[in-house]
Amino acid sequence: MTMCHCGSGRPYSNCCAPYISASEPAPTAEALMRSRYSAYVEGAVDYLGDTLHPDHRADWDREATRRWAEGAEWLGLEILSRRAGQAGDTEGWVEFVASFKEDGVTKKHHEHSRFQSKDGRWYYVDGEVPKPQTQRHQQPKVGRNDPCPCGSGKKYKKCCGG
Repeated sequence: MTMCHCGSGRPYSNCCAPYISASEPAPTAEALMRSRYSAYVEGAVDYLGDTLHPDHRADWDREATRRWAEGAEWLGLEILSRRAGQAGDTEGWVEFVASFKEDGVTKKHHEHSRFQSKDGRWYYVDGEVPKPQTQRHQQPKVGRNDPCPCGSGKKYKKCCGG
């Protein structure tokens, strides 16, 4: 029994496989997100195109998607948050991190994805990469005449602050 690539802890045959094989539609935005990740792992490029919102298919590059899916070693999916996207909702959002290795380098794709339900089917609409959070310096500011924090024994203005 093969466990599902999406990290649900369920067997692939009872998790994402029914969606990818088109035997049933993904019931939620998160289920679609998970199945799209599994489709990358499986190289199911047609499923990726079919689950892309019809209004956004014009600029989709099937060949580039295939190359990326096949050229990466998919390491795992982590769902960070979800909002709406249940049965009866028209929109949903899923924030995730997909880990993969490409050209021997481990990478992470962090995205906040938007999904829409149309005629009873969920579709991926678009996504954006979250902006990194600003980190403020927590130590007090070093004055020009204070000892240099590098430990040289000189005044800051004559050492690192000059």
